[in-house]
Amino acid sequence: MNITVYDGAETIGGNKIYVEEGGRGVFLDFGMNFARYGEYFAEFLSERSVRGIHDPLYLGLIPGLNIYRSDLIPSDVDVTQYPKLNVEAVLLSHAHLDHCGNVGYLHESIPLVASATTLAILKAMRDSGRPSAGGEVVYYSPKEFSDDSRVLKSPYGKSYRGRDFICTDNISNELRDFLYIKPGQESKNAKKLESGEICCIGDRELPFDVRAFEVDHSIYGATACILYGDTAIAYTGDIRLHGKKGDETRKFVKEAKNVPALITEGTRVSREEDINVSEKDVYQNCLKVVEDNKGLVIADFSPRNFERLETFKEIAEKTSRQLVVTAKDAYMLHAIELADSESRMDGVGIYRELKDRRDKWETNIVMEKWGESYVDPVEIRRNPDSYILCFSFYDMKHLLDIKPKGGVYIYSSSEAYSEEQEFDFLRLYNWLETFNFRIYGFEIVFEGERLKPRFVRGYHASGHASKDELRWIIEEIDPDTIVPVHTENSEWFAENFEGVVLLKNGDSVKVN
Repeated sequence: MNITVYDGAETIGGNKIYVEEGGRGVFLDFGMNFARYGEYFAEFLSERSVRGIHDPLYLGLIPGLNIYRSDLIPSDVDVTQYPKLNVEAVLLSHAHLDHCGNVGYLHESIPLVASATTLAILKAMRDSGRPSAGGEVVYYSPKEFSDDSRVLKSPYGKSYRGRDFICTDNISNELRDFLYIKPGQESKNAKKLESGEICCIGDRELPFDVRAFEVDHSIYGATACILYGDTAIAYTGDIRLHGKKGDETRKFVKEAKNVPALITEGTRVSREEDINVSEKDVYQNCLKVVEDNKGLVIADFSPRNFERLETFKEIAEKTSRQLVVTAKDAYMLHAIELADSESRMDGVGIYRELKDRRDKWETNIVMEKWGESYVDPVEIRRNPDSYILCFSFYDMKHLLDIKPKGGVYIYSSSEAYSEEQEFDFLRLYNWLETFNFRIYGFEIVFEGERLKPRFVRGYHASGHASKDELRWIIEEIDPDTIVPVHTENSEWFAENFEGVVLLKNGDSVKVN
C-alpha cells in the first residue's frame, strides 16, 4: 500500500491523503488548508467562483491532479497535463472544513464515505450556507461555459446534483429522506435536488476493506478508520481522549493495536505548554461563572461544537435559565437527531433574528417544528437573568436589538492563530465594552506596542489530543510506521518514536 500526502503534511488542517494499492485508491479527507488560503485570501478577497478550479489550482491550494469536477474546468485550464489518479472514494473523518472543505472540487463520480452524523451535518451546512465550489460537499450547482469559455456560470433553473454517499453505520429512513430533499424544492419555480445514490459501506465495493470507528472530537460524528488491503493502515482523523466520547477513542486504539502503519494527527505537539483541560473542567468552570453572576449570559464556542452546546444546556438547566440558540444551530440539531434519534432541542429557545425574509430551511423545518420556541430580543432585554445566549463574534450585531445593560460573556473556543483573528478579538472586545459585559476566557493586554488578546485557560477544551494522550495512543497501537499529519511540528514524532516517516506535501511512502 502506498501513502501519498498531497496536503496537510506540515500544517494544521488541509488533510489530503491518498492511499493506493494495485492502481486503486481512496482519499482520506480532502480539506481546506486555511494556512495556505490565508496567504492569498481574506474576508473580502476570495477565489472567483466563475473561474472554477483555476484560482485554487494556480495558487497551489489544491494539488495538480486530474481528479476534479468536469463542470469546474474553464477552457484555459488543461488538467490533462496532471496525473490522473484512480480515486474510488473520499473517506471523511468529520465535518470540519479543514478536512472536508475542498471535497466539492472532486470529480462528481467520486462518492463520499462518512458516518451518518457527519452526512447529516454536512447536508445541514450546505442547506443553510452559501459555500464556494470547493465547499459544495454533498450537492452542487452545476456550471457551464458562458459566452467566454474561460468564465463559468450557473444556468437558471438547472437542478442541484447530489454526490453518492456511503454511510459507515446505519442510516435511518428519516435521514435518507433528508439527504434526498432540499427544503423548499417543492415550490413550482424552486431548483430541485437530483440526489445521488445512498448506501451502507457493506453494499458497495471499495479498494480496501474499510472499518470506521467513532472517536472523541469536538464535533459529533467524527471517525477514525482502518484500511485493510495486503497490509493495514490506521488513520486517526482528529482525535482526543478528554471529551464525553473518550471511551470510543479507546475502543479504536484497541482495534488498531499492532497495525503496521499509523497516520496520525499532531495538532498540539508544537505547543511548549500543553495543559490538558477536559470537558468536565469546562463544565465546572463555566457553571461557576453563571452561578456567580446576574444578567444576560453569552456563551461563545466553535460552530458545530454540539458537545459544548450540551454543556451549556446542562448549565442553563442547573441555574434555572433557558439556553437560546440561533436558527441555524437548531437546524443542525434537527439534522443530527435524524442520524442518532436523540432530541437535543427540548427546552431550548431559538433567537428571533430581525430580518425581512427567512430561508426555506428555517420556515419549512425550524419554524414548523419549534415556532413557539422563538425568543424575541425584547423578551431577552426584559428578563436577562433567564437566558444563556449562544452567540459568536458574528452574532454580536444582534446586541443592538437586545440592548442589554451589562451581563457575562464566556469565551469557550480556541485561541487566535493569526493576526487577523487577533483583530477580530479587538472588535469583539469593543462590542462587549459597549454593552458593559464582564468577560471570561480572554482579556485584552498590551504586548509590545499594541493590544492583543490573552486567553485564560479553563473555559475551553481542545478538540485534539494532548502530547500525553498522543503518546499513549501511539504506544498502545505500536505501529511499525508512523506518518504524522495535521501538525506544525512533525519532528516531535521523530524525537519520541521509532519508525517515523516525515513527509512533505507530495511525498509518498510504501507500507508493506
